[in-house]
Amino acid sequence: MSRVALATSLFALPGAGPSVTSHLDEDMPVLVAELARLGVEARAEVWDDERVDWESYDLVVIRSTWGYADKYPEFLAWAHARAHLVNPYAVVEYSSDKHYLGDLAAQGHPVIETGFCEVGEEPAWPDGEFVVKPAIGAGSVDAERFTTDQHETARAHVGRLHAKGRAAVIQPYVAAIDEEGERGLVFLDGEFSHALAKRAHLKVAAHERDGAFRNRQTYAVTAEDGALDVARGLLSGGFADLTYGRVDLVKTPAGWQLMELELVEPALYLSFDEGAAARCARAIARRIP
Repeated sequence: MSRVALATSLFALPGAGPSVTSHLDEDMPVLVAELARLGVEARAEVWDDERVDWESYDLVVIRSTWGYADKYPEFLAWAHARAHLVNPYAVVEYSSDKHYLGDLAAQGHPVIETGFCEVGEEPAWPDGEFVVKPAIGAGSVDAERFTTDQHETARAHVGRLHAKGRAAVIQPYVAAIDEEGERGLVFLDGEFSHALAKRAHLKVAAHERDGAFRNRQTYAVTAEDGALDVARGLLSGGFADLTYGRVDLVKTPAGWQLMELELVEPALYLSFDEGAAARCARAIARRIP
């Protein structure tokens, strides 16, 4: 029987005491079950657990390594050392640093206006409300929304990121996120699978953005044709045949634009579409050497 490691992270469970931890990946149980139906033994393994014998697995699939931003060099070294990795290391290295947004924009893809403030540089603010987040980060961790009268507060936030050696990403806040949410388009084995909407996460304090809050903000939708066209264009070429990916778009006056290209460890919301877990399992099984 083939063996697959599904790489994850551990997180402290709120209110459960300091010794109780868990991975928070709700896709994991259904994915393990679907892989078992294909005759594949799958096991969740914590990516930075030194006790794991990674070489005993036929394939390592990055699924929910959401704590990697705090150990980014170590994470890249770990990923590079895996002989058979999904998604491939080159994709992981490229898309785990949001500087790729500038690269995709330069290629002519529709990307939301994005500025970068490197360590030691002074930030420049867009007109209106805006968001500051780290160039290397997962979810909304260390991401904050600011109004036009909060430039000094925003400057302090950039300073905290710089103090940790992290570049900052600065983007205008798109009002459509409050009304329609971001659009997340999930692709499995290179084909569109299902879509979801994510209402605004940055309207509440960081400590309130737990799993329950995120679940309340996220729901299944039917993908708009225009959004699908943009997503497929973004994935064409070097990202056309990946095991999984999620394209996060936002609707602007100029049309659908890319917010983030999630190719490392996106939540796939496999429960949002009947058959999605089975499709994901088949995509993984197909890549077992």
